[in-house]
Amino acid sequence: MDSLSPSVQQRDGTMMRDLTWSHAEKVIAREAFRRALDREFRETITKTKEIDRQYDYRYSVLPLVFGNLVRRGRLRMEELSGLREDKLKAIRSYVRLFDDADAA
Repeated sequence: MDSLSPSVQQRDGTMMRDLTWSHAEKVIAREAFRRALDREFRETITKTKEIDRQYDYRYSVLPLVFGNLVRRGRLRMEELSGLREDKLKAIRSYVRLFDDADAA
């Protein structure tokens, strides 16, 4: 339900646009709306922080990042073809390390 049309008819036949809201109901509705939106923002911020941690593009940690992405299925080893063997070996070792940690 991404977008609601104001002309949606309720089961009892009244149209949503015809509903009247008392001042008290408006206050309650606004607060409920604000709380829900705040929760959504907090969840989005948390996800963004997680993504930022997972996608760290510093060369010093890229093998670790790529190993994690391969393990999670976000990246395939074939997509890293062209990197030197020392880097591919490091990435594969991180994939195994993450797999072992998950198995423990």
